[in-house]
Amino acid sequence: MKKILSLLLVSTFFAGATFAQSKDKAKFKEYEPGYYQNFILKDVNHVKKERKDKKMDKRFQMDQSGMVLGNNMELYKENTAWHNPTISQGNGGTCWCFSTTSFVESELYRQTGKKIKLSEMYTVYWEYVEKARGFVQKRGNSHFSEGSEGNAVARMYKKYGTVPESVYNGLPNDRKFHSHNAMFKEMNNYLQSVKKSNAWNEEEVLSTIKSIMNHHIGVPPTEFNYNGKTITPKEYMNIIGYNSDDYVEILSYKQEPYWKQVEYSVEDNWWHSKEYYNVPLDVYMDVVKESIRKGYTMSIGGDVSEAGFLRTTNCAMVPTFDIASKDIDENARQFRFSNHTTTDDHGMHLVGYTEIDGKDWYLVKDSSSGSRNVGEESPIFGYYFFTEDYMKLKMMGFTIHKDAVKKILKKFK
Repeated sequence: MKKILSLLLVSTFFAGATFAQSKDKAKFKEYEPGYYQNFILKDVNHVKKERKDKKMDKRFQMDQSGMVLGNNMELYKENTAWHNPTISQGNGGTCWCFSTTSFVESELYRQTGKKIKLSEMYTVYWEYVEKARGFVQKRGNSHFSEGSEGNAVARMYKKYGTVPESVYNGLPNDRKFHSHNAMFKEMNNYLQSVKKSNAWNEEEVLSTIKSIMNHHIGVPPTEFNYNGKTITPKEYMNIIGYNSDDYVEILSYKQEPYWKQVEYSVEDNWWHSKEYYNVPLDVYMDVVKESIRKGYTMSIGGDVSEAGFLRTTNCAMVPTFDIASKDIDENARQFRFSNHTTTDDHGMHLVGYTEIDGKDWYLVKDSSSGSRNVGEESPIFGYYFFTEDYMKLKMMGFTIHKDAVKKILKKFK
């Protein structure tokens, strides 16, 4: 009887302890049109009237009310690297280019002290050309979409150079926001017709793809005036001091061996790059924490479609009803990637950090419409705030200068 009583007391104690733990709350919230509908689409479609949704859907969201959040810009004031002001990618799937271009601009400032604004659309133009080339060479068995990976920027710089944004912005007719829907549809339809007719003339295909883009976003310059001299995009890249070989991709997923360069198996890695340095999760997080403290920034990529990612607070958290902080490890991370609840959604630029209750929060510069729902007058317009746990669980990889990871790179054969 004493033994049974003791077991009951122990059981009651642990049940009480479990019940006493802090649990995050959630709620269903009606989806409301935000910056994308009210500004970007109105510019793209020249809509004058208010948008009327036929049906309001509901989103299951973490309830962050009453919580200590890291969405106060003052918290990051002393620990933020220089970066250009946030800009919108508009209605285009080009986050990979906006985030990495911003990263390159910060790198150039870190190394030279020069504040430069580079053209995203010049890189996007040539990436589309290379995607079309891949489509032809693989006889249609190559992914063609608006998306890509951050290291595509270095590839395009190496082959085509780069230009200032003032020389080529890809915004015809004084449009404020980018929109590639019509352009992409036209290019994709054309490539599908090429596949159907088996007309694999690479020169002709690329010429047509270029003509479509020339109509929609303008002709990229082959040379331009810089400080009184006529130079090429490749010469400009050398002038500003950018070297593509100085940057590496750090990845952490368990499906490939650690301490080897591997392929990141997502559709947007359409050229099947196997240059990703795959490291254990604890090493991955150590690099993030140490590098941002040394003044390095990172172009990061991962999943932004979670219940703990709110476009009202701009905070990305991992709620307890998903997984407890103590249980976030490489298995939890891989499980979500393998079952596609972690997807390769979005690219952003990690520029700063702060500490709250002994854990990092990261300041993330963003080009999407979601970070702009707070309104242009808000100091957090165009920024997200990631908890350390969110970075650990949902951000799959990042681009960084090789100097920040010298010790790690030595471990790779």
